Amino acid sequence: MVGGLAVILVIAFVVYSLTTHPPASAGVPAGRQLHFFAAPLATSTLNGDANLNPPCTLARHNPGALNVCLLVKQAPVVLAFFVTNASVCEREVSTLQALARQPELRGVQFAAVAIRASHAATAKAVRKHGWTIPVAYDADGGVGALYGVTACPMLELAKRGGAVADTLIGEHWLNESALEARVRTLLASGASG
Repeated sequence: MVGGLAVILVIAFVVYSLTTHPPASAGVPAGRQLHFFAAPLATSTLNGDANLNPPCTLARHNPGALNVCLLVKQAPVVLAFFVTNASVCEREVSTLQALARQPELRGVQFAAVAIRASHAATAKAVRKHGWTIPVAYDADGGVGALYGVTACPMLELAKRGGAVADTLIGEHWLNESALEARVRTLLASGASG
């Protein structure tokens, strides 16, 4: 009977929490720091889950991983979160790839992370689309949870140093011109935070 009462109390608490506290918004709010992580690159032989507390020094960096801390030390960053085998989400990475080829945007680091994806599935998507920007995979979903990824496409735009300038969610950002305008705004804002 005590166990049954405990279960009822837990259920009541969960229902109360969900109805009185709306879920947090996706992404990192503007002005806050990106969450740093290192995740295996799809084109590397590195396997495993992402490191949610990576070293932020080149001396301790594994070149088979995408290390966001090191990226933001170099330049502003556009970071996409996507799901493999979802054409809309994969098109977002192709949009980033197209922008990365523009000479005027060479001062920006473009990268993507496949959420809850295997090494093999992510590598297959990279080969299929011919992506050359860094694409990592988040096998256990730790990075997705850290960023509150609830939909894709989702992009984080951060200034040099890691301060988030904007979080963009939705199919509107598949449009290369629309995203390019936001990236140019990021560059114009001084690119450091």
